[in-house]
Amino acid sequence: MASNKKSEKYIKLMIYAVVVILLNIVGYSLFVRVDLTENKIFSLSDISKNVVATLTEPMTINVFFTDDLPAPHNNTKRYLQDILKEYEINGNNYFNYSFKDISSAGDENETSKQNRELAESYGINPIQIRLIEEDEVKFKNAYMGLVIIHGDLIEKIPMITDMDKIEYILTMRMKKMNNKISTLLGLTEKIQVELYMSSSLKDVAPYMKLNDLPGIPGKIESTVNKINLKNYGRLVYKYLDPSMDNTLNDMVKKHNILALKWNPIGDKVKAGEGGIGLVIKYKDKSVDIPLMHVMRIPIFGDQYELVNMDDLEELINGGIESLIDINEKIGYLADHGTLDRNGAGGGMMAQPQTEMNSFNALVSQNYSLKDVDLSSEGVPGDIQSLIIANPTENFTDYDLYKIDQALMSGKNLAVFLDSFMEVQQPNRQFGFNQGPGFQPIHTGLEKLLKHYGISMESAYVMDENCFKQNMGQRLGGGEQNIYFAPMIQSKNINNDLDFMKNIKGLITLRVSPLSVDEALIKKNDIKASPLFSSSEKSWEMKGNINLNPMFIQPPREDAEKKSYTLAYFLEGSFPSYFEGKPLPEKKVETPEEGEQNDDKEKTEQKPDLSSFENQGGFLSKSKPAKILVIASSEMLKDSMLDQEGQSPNATFILNAIDAINGKDGIAKMRSKNQSFNPLAQTDAMVKMAIKAFNIAGLPVLVVMFGLLVWLKRKSRKKQIQMIFQK
Repeated sequence: MASNKKSEKYIKLMIYAVVVILLNIVGYSLFVRVDLTENKIFSLSDISKNVVATLTEPMTINVFFTDDLPAPHNNTKRYLQDILKEYEINGNNYFNYSFKDISSAGDENETSKQNRELAESYGINPIQIRLIEEDEVKFKNAYMGLVIIHGDLIEKIPMITDMDKIEYILTMRMKKMNNKISTLLGLTEKIQVELYMSSSLKDVAPYMKLNDLPGIPGKIESTVNKINLKNYGRLVYKYLDPSMDNTLNDMVKKHNILALKWNPIGDKVKAGEGGIGLVIKYKDKSVDIPLMHVMRIPIFGDQYELVNMDDLEELINGGIESLIDINEKIGYLADHGTLDRNGAGGGMMAQPQTEMNSFNALVSQNYSLKDVDLSSEGVPGDIQSLIIANPTENFTDYDLYKIDQALMSGKNLAVFLDSFMEVQQPNRQFGFNQGPGFQPIHTGLEKLLKHYGISMESAYVMDENCFKQNMGQRLGGGEQNIYFAPMIQSKNINNDLDFMKNIKGLITLRVSPLSVDEALIKKNDIKASPLFSSSEKSWEMKGNINLNPMFIQPPREDAEKKSYTLAYFLEGSFPSYFEGKPLPEKKVETPEEGEQNDDKEKTEQKPDLSSFENQGGFLSKSKPAKILVIASSEMLKDSMLDQEGQSPNATFILNAIDAINGKDGIAKMRSKNQSFNPLAQTDAMVKMAIKAFNIAGLPVLVVMFGLLVWLKRKSRKKQIQMIFQK
């Protein structure tokens, strides 16, 4: 009998073990996960699911990872496995992936060796990681990259060390590749890749320490041939020598190709000139790629440097993508004194100096930025939106008419305005400098925005909750409040909008207050959403503007402080500013004295506005459109944006650009991994109470709990004694 019971226990144990094993097998094969995080950071976004579900050509992702990596890198690999599995589940039959494990040095088998060679053939090389073994800090080379193969296209991500942006990077790369294949197959002409390089440069190359310069034509030709195999044979390569054909000099000037002149160098080199640059052309469009950079170094003078030939393939690919408009177009107003996003050089050989490198690079990942010259060409019809950043020159009514009608046609506006222009003051008596002054900016764009329902005040917002600058020992140390750089707290950010979700904090600079005309907004059925505002400890600086931190003091009375809205997002159908008004005409320059009367009569004729009529004539009310207004252009400069796009400011700007272009899904995906999550702001008394509780309160609670346990045990002991005494 006892033996039967014992055998039954063993049988049950075996059954339980088999059930557990089967459950693990089913769980592994079915791949079911539950994401309990607030922003669903471990689940695919809707846009990611849509990208893999709409593939029309096979797409393969090969992941190259060194096995047996320590934490946290092993978690990165596991996360990659999980997210790629989700892509596969939500994708169609065209999507697949595989992991190519690579063993550590000394432990390689034949498969691992083949995987390593394959990784290096794609340009994925090992990176050095740090690990701790036996209480020692050691370094190890590890492969942590992947390649995406779609048709003949290859995209590589050579280094994956952070899980935060993996989904965003993968989805946007896959989306771009899918668009690129469709575009390449639809081209009606070949893409011309033209190298302009004067053979005369080869004579002076050794004196410029550019020994690799003679080999550039062959290197570029082999690179183009390699790229051509991946671009369905759509490229044609040409090598053009301006030294042999004087007619090419005009092309050198047209494409702003770097041109050099030199005096005789001894008896070996005669005086001469030459140019070098790469131009990619398709129909009437072109992209210029500089191949040589000039660096002006004090004492040493001009130094010359060729681009890294290892980056040549990436540069050409980027030029092709920009040329054939894979990314959607955004217009950037390039006249009327706006910020120069491309920089302004001091001559042909000067290096561009720009404050918008990060903005250009980040926005260009998903869009094609196109400069718009409003004075000459107007707003192009092939752009989705127009960015206007810090205009400082007056808009004519005809200019405003172009912007107005672009909005009426359904194009969107992103406007970054400044209230003041910094101007240099003349010196005082005795040679003392007053420092910069601030002149109010009135360009005429304000009346257009006011008609749509939004206004900006000529003032700067100061905030006690601001950036604090550490002072050096020479200045006495400590911190200096920069009141004109408000720090935006989480509670003052509107997280109700999808593209603002998980934006927990921002920093602004030289920002002005905005307001909306509630009656006008309601009348026109416009939705006006404030995006962020300053704290309740803010005040305005008007009139005589002085941004020297040493001379700025907060108002003594709290009644003079309040919160100010600093950014708005408007949506709806806007009324035209020119409804019921005479339509403006294009101004024509007055002819100089001495010109013939017939020329004068021609210039006095009214301009032909038939082009507007061909596009539907005057529009009195807009199609559904969006207007983003931020009262500071400083938000676009490198001082406020990081190149990697990881900061809250960069995420906000990119999300806002996506939002006005109808890409809310991309914005939501980008911001769900936003790691900046500051603690809630509390006053000094609350902080002191929490600190006191942590220091004294917790030990007291432990003592009280111990006393309760002791009293309970004592009571129980007493009860037991009374039972036995009876």
